[in-house]
Amino acid sequence: MTKHGSRDQEIVSADGTRLVIRRVGSGDPVLLLHGSGGGLHSWAAVADLLADDHELWLLARRGYGPSDVPPGPKSFADEVGDLRAVLAAIRGPSGRRVHLVGASYGAILALHTAAANLPELRSLAVFEAPFFAAGERVLPLLDRYRDALGRGDSRAATAVLNELTLTPAEIIARFEAAMAGREPDPAEQRRSGIGWLHDLEALAADSTETARWSSITLPTLIMQGAETWEPMPSTMEGLAKAIPHARRVVWEGQTHFVTSTAPGLVADALREFFAEVPA
Repeated sequence: MTKHGSRDQEIVSADGTRLVIRRVGSGDPVLLLHGSGGGLHSWAAVADLLADDHELWLLARRGYGPSDVPPGPKSFADEVGDLRAVLAAIRGPSGRRVHLVGASYGAILALHTAAANLPELRSLAVFEAPFFAAGERVLPLLDRYRDALGRGDSRAATAVLNELTLTPAEIIARFEAAMAGREPDPAEQRRSGIGWLHDLEALAADSTETARWSSITLPTLIMQGAETWEPMPSTMEGLAKAIPHARRVVWEGQTHFVTSTAPGLVADALREFFAEVPA
């Protein structure tokens, strides 16, 4: 929950999927897309810092409660369809075009949406899109993850995700140390696990190709942490080459979790970028 106060509402996608979105602040509209394992809370710290002069919309993506869970496998095309409905609803009252921002998996979805050339979009900002975690190599990981989730084996499920994201052993050890003695909320763990499952389905059907984003003509900001492990730096280098007109910011001392560890850096970069985007 943000300190500025918020209001949740439902939007129904073209295929009938019910989506829950949270609105906070006032001003030019900004739609924030969370990464895998996230939800309505994921962008709260950044949203609080932008809410005095922007209207922030925080979406629980398809597969993540309280939004609907898809009855079958999910694709990025499904989620772009969701965003068509969401963007139309955001733009409707004011007529103002929307700044689209995505982190991690949400960044890949933002790129897919920007490539669709939707008239509601005003700009695009992406943080560390993990293209390397896509394609055929995901298929056996998806099978293992689905099995672990079905058995309720959270340790095995986490191991699959660490393999997917190529997380270094020292980062895994740091997480495990931070979680020592802390029991996760079972309902929240289940919600996150189901969301991850459907994100893996979409990633498995997607591509690692970055040149496809060269068609994007929106004003674009690429954000990354200087300390995030490979292959993320190389992946973002490829994205910057694919969208050569994009601005790029790299934060020293930050990793893939900067939206939580240093939300002020993210908010400042977004505010500066938005101010330079034509109306």
